[in-house]
Amino acid sequence: MNLRTIFILGALSAFGPLAIDFYLPGFPAIALAFGTDDKHVQLTLASYFLGLSIGQLAYGPVADRFGRRIPLLFGVGLFTLASLACAFAPSLEWLIGARFVQALGGCAGMVLSRAIVSDKCNPVESAKVFSQLMLVMGLAPILAPMLGGFMVNAYGWQAIFLALTIFSALSSLAVALGLPESMPADHPRQPLSGAFGQYRRLMADHVFLGYALTGGIAIAGMFAYISGSPFVFIKLYGVAPEHYGWLFGTNAAGFIVTAQVNARVVGRLGPAWVLSKAVWVYLAAALILLLIANLHTEQLWPLLVPLFIYIASLGCIIPNSSACAMTGQGQRAGSASALLGCLQFSVAAGAAALVGVLHDGTAVPMATVITLCGVVAVGLSMLTRRLQKRRDALSVHIDVTL
Repeated sequence: MNLRTIFILGALSAFGPLAIDFYLPGFPAIALAFGTDDKHVQLTLASYFLGLSIGQLAYGPVADRFGRRIPLLFGVGLFTLASLACAFAPSLEWLIGARFVQALGGCAGMVLSRAIVSDKCNPVESAKVFSQLMLVMGLAPILAPMLGGFMVNAYGWQAIFLALTIFSALSSLAVALGLPESMPADHPRQPLSGAFGQYRRLMADHVFLGYALTGGIAIAGMFAYISGSPFVFIKLYGVAPEHYGWLFGTNAAGFIVTAQVNARVVGRLGPAWVLSKAVWVYLAAALILLLIANLHTEQLWPLLVPLFIYIASLGCIIPNSSACAMTGQGQRAGSASALLGCLQFSVAAGAAALVGVLHDGTAVPMATVITLCGVVAVGLSMLTRRLQKRRDALSVHIDVTL
């Protein structure tokens, strides 16, 4: 896959994290503008996550029927218009609705970028490309809150959504001019009437489901960290709000570096093997984090070390689980990508909510949820690896018999 295509797919993959992380510094300003509180402004984030989950399921069958370009251009265009609507929202209710529509458009890039990679690459190449796309996913949490905070202070919260409008419009132009249709012309076009059947068959594919949930559970741990770290860093350990972004960014940097290392070694070791080892690193770091959290240390740095290792391990887990799940999906790659994304965000949203439910004024709830995710991820990885080997052995047996 050429560099231009990777660059465009990276921009499309950035829609999700940018639309989340970019406007977080604007919460107080939005609350002030609409005469409400942060709790009600949080509904704009909840509506976005809801739109991401629902929208991904819609784009999959459409992409398998009409190809990748048409739904991609529609989705990016919808994101552009919704971002503009957010910038000029006259009320909080309007903003909540516009955020939902914005998510419906933005998830097109997330679903179809995975499908395009699957169309063009074999499993090892897919893992390498997904690792390169992780560079965008890692940079967004570093740069977006800092840039968002600057724009809010300098120009107001509306400037964030105007910037997203410009970014998505340029991305739409890049897709139109530089991203040809990737779905092979000889692939059978799946009828929309068979969408539920496709999803049912994918849910019955235990190998696909195992890899998808392994990555989804790992991402759920990351969302637990995103949800819990502002309280732990700022309120519990007294980190200045302006320094929080640097701590958050340091962990994201570990994620980026590991993803790039993964791109170099996965061709020699294979994505399934690397994934099976990375989940154990994740679990080990999570267990150390939970132990330290229960000690209620007066200093923050003992928590930061296992947090860094745990976040870094995701740089191997996320791209390799996605590559393994998308392997062999062929003509239903759009539906597979959609279900993969829906499962990941649904589980992740549940983990973030669980941190809030368990909140007790310490770092223990965040560490507990992260550790639970690590235990489940290791179990799923081991089970899926056995199912994959059994399927491969059966396939070889059938080939020999024939």
